[in-house]
Amino acid sequence: MPNFVVAVFVLIIFYILARFVRVPSKKVVAKIIDEPAIISLMSTIFYLLTMGLGLVIGLNVLKLNQAVTSFLAGAGIIGLALGFAFQDITANFISGIIIAFRKPIKLGDVIETNGYSGFVRNIQLRATIIETFQGLHVIIPNRMIFQNPMTNYTMTDYRRVDLFIGISYAEDLERVKEITLEAIKDNPYLVEDDGKERDLTYEGFGNSSIDFRLMFWILYTPEEPNYLQARDHAIMAIKKAYNENDITIPFPIRTLDFGIKGGKKFVDQMNQVKQ
Repeated sequence: MPNFVVAVFVLIIFYILARFVRVPSKKVVAKIIDEPAIISLMSTIFYLLTMGLGLVIGLNVLKLNQAVTSFLAGAGIIGLALGFAFQDITANFISGIIIAFRKPIKLGDVIETNGYSGFVRNIQLRATIIETFQGLHVIIPNRMIFQNPMTNYTMTDYRRVDLFIGISYAEDLERVKEITLEAIKDNPYLVEDDGKERDLTYEGFGNSSIDFRLMFWILYTPEEPNYLQARDHAIMAIKKAYNENDITIPFPIRTLDFGIKGGKKFVDQMNQVKQ
């Protein structure tokens, strides 16, 4: 009987202690993360751990060591079974906790992951909600965000714009390069800091054109569509400059060979059909 009274007294003390642990644990966790759901979860975990410790001590006071061992073993088996049964949910749950602590993304960030791009509107324990640029709200499980590649455009200060263009084989390549680089110098989004100059490199001989890549840098603001606007301004400026300097951007050329064995022109084939 004295041991039973002591065990009850221990449980009462740990119950009171567990209730007091909740408040400071919330304050400590709140200094690390800002997600209310994670803060509530961590305080609950501290509460349950404190109560579990009190239960184990109480059973030891009653000299029920075998019961303590059975209790811990049973908890481990149940946890393992639940882990296998709900492994996807558990993976999303754990990924959500890791995301909350490591903070690779936060509310308002512009990200691209799993084929979707948009603003991060909500980070939950199980999933993250993204609002696409088309206004759609997409719910992505946290496991997919944590395990797959993700681009956080909000962390990007500068971004390079690449334009792929082809010009006629008859053009003077040096002249085309000079005119093209000159055409985009007045782009309002253009940035030319150290190592971020405009550049043009010829990349190959296409079917009907000589292909090149035009590269220039902009000060990137993901909240505004300045990347698309910079491309738009550059394309219009280059087309205007090419028109003024009689530079040809050729259409794709296709040669059609008519006849079962080939070698016949379209006119000859049509004449044969008329006959």
